[in-house]
Amino acid sequence: MDRFPTPAAPSPGRSPAAAAPEAAAHRRHEVTLRFLAAPTDRGKSGTVDAGRVLEWVDKAAFAAATSWSGSYCVTAYVGNIHFEYPVQVGEMVEVTATVLHTGRSSMHINTTVRSGDPKTGLLTERARCLVIFVAVDAEGHSTAVPTFVPRTLEQELARDYATSRIPVREEITAELRGQEYTEVGTAERVVLRFLAAPTDVNWGGKVHGGIVMEWIDTAAYLCSSRYCGRDTVAVFSGGIRFLRPLHIGDLVEVEARLIYTGNKGMHIAVEVRSGDPKGGQLEQTTNCITVMVARDGEGTSVPVPAWEPVSDEDRRLWQHARTLLQIRGRAPGNRLPNHLLPGQAS
Repeated sequence: MDRFPTPAAPSPGRSPAAAAPEAAAHRRHEVTLRFLAAPTDRGKSGTVDAGRVLEWVDKAAFAAATSWSGSYCVTAYVGNIHFEYPVQVGEMVEVTATVLHTGRSSMHINTTVRSGDPKTGLLTERARCLVIFVAVDAEGHSTAVPTFVPRTLEQELARDYATSRIPVREEITAELRGQEYTEVGTAERVVLRFLAAPTDVNWGGKVHGGIVMEWIDTAAYLCSSRYCGRDTVAVFSGGIRFLRPLHIGDLVEVEARLIYTGNKGMHIAVEVRSGDPKGGQLEQTTNCITVMVARDGEGTSVPVPAWEPVSDEDRRLWQHARTLLQIRGRAPGNRLPNHLLPGQAS
């Protein structure tokens, strides 16, 4: 996982488009990956876990970003993703990543996951989200990308959708950045500690962003399952920010804490930290909010006990979750699903 670099200003007298490495006419703006969901993809609930789906999303978006930019790219942000229908082991999986909009060095990429019976070829949408990648040069500095110019009405509408999400994303990022988690909180909390292994490496020699998202899903599962005493699955993950590189051999901490319960949903704040295992302070590398639901033996979501905040920190984080819901509810065309709504299911 690499850092989201601060975009450098264009050279004086040159526009961002002029600073782009070359014309975009021959660039591919869409990439589709196809494969079978393998037995090794089976998750804790018997289907493919959300963390593995997020890894696929990251790989497809990376492929689209590098194909368009002609440069190495790093994950900067993964937007709201709803996991309404699980991917089954043995299904044909198709992950399509499409460039919708470009900034000077950033690419806004829509990623759609579909799966279904390989014998029929009929695939059903399982999840979709907006991912932002940034192109970087050999020194890790942001570098200009070709400007994506829509050629059809559909592409224009998709671009407008991507740009309409920018103010919402900035609000979410500011809200996430302003929170602090200490030992004063009384809610269910899980901390995983381990070393980043060589098998976690990405093409740039750092830890793959998709692997980090799998760690987030695992920690959220443990925290939510301990709270409600049932198996749980992720139904939503939002505002995953990648802040700095995580290196092979780093000591990694993944902390998951319950901060809110809604209609069946348990809102889990997850923070990933890393640093030198020989000592020193661990630095935050990634954070997000994941919503988990409990399921019975037949896979049906069931209500969970309402969590009541106790300490001042509990109440602050409870309000933090409510604020994030309000921000997401204001997003153009956004309709919050039942598991995100405030209140407790009857």
